[in-house]
Amino acid sequence: MKKSNSIFKRISSMFVLTILVTFTILINTQPTYAHCDTLDGPVIKAARTALKEKNVTSLLKWVRPSDESEIKKAFKMALTVRSNGGEAMKLADLYFFETLVRIHRSGEGVPYTGIKPASTIDPALVLADKALENNSVDQLVNILSNAMEKGIRKRFTHAGESLNHSDDNVESGRKFVKAYVTFTHYIEGIHGLIKGNSAHHEEK
Repeated sequence: MKKSNSIFKRISSMFVLTILVTFTILINTQPTYAHCDTLDGPVIKAARTALKEKNVTSLLKWVRPSDESEIKKAFKMALTVRSNGGEAMKLADLYFFETLVRIHRSGEGVPYTGIKPASTIDPALVLADKALENNSVDQLVNILSNAMEKGIRKRFTHAGESLNHSDDNVESGRKFVKAYVTFTHYIEGIHGLIKGNSAHHEEK
């Protein structure tokens, strides 16, 4: 088990040194299923406020400069239709939400697949938003740190136990290989985040 302990010590050191960097990457990354296209996401929340206040300026940060005119045009149209109230207001809001999210996603190089229910938001992203709202990242760092550490330890333990019997027979050897691949791919995935290979919202 000495080999395994040595490996884990190196991984633990890397984990401690990079957890905050990893957190920063996670905050600034967003896969294609993220919450910019959900009813409770930051883009639509901002749109609701803008429509209520009849001021489009705060929304322009969500789109590229080249898309500002289209957003302004859609916003003006939505305000006109909203003035009729009732169902017309609901339809106007939905039209504008879809337009804004579609253009926002296009600016990120991500296809628009419709507005998603609020329930589809990843719990970690909800915590990330709350961290920004509360100006405190402690809870999010603790949750992500603990989850990552548990993930590393679980896969490390399984790989380490399998290593001790890897030469007993072919079947045991294959079990070790499977555990080893699972463990190293998990570490590789974490390291990929640290390097920013999955970075979202990157400059284009």
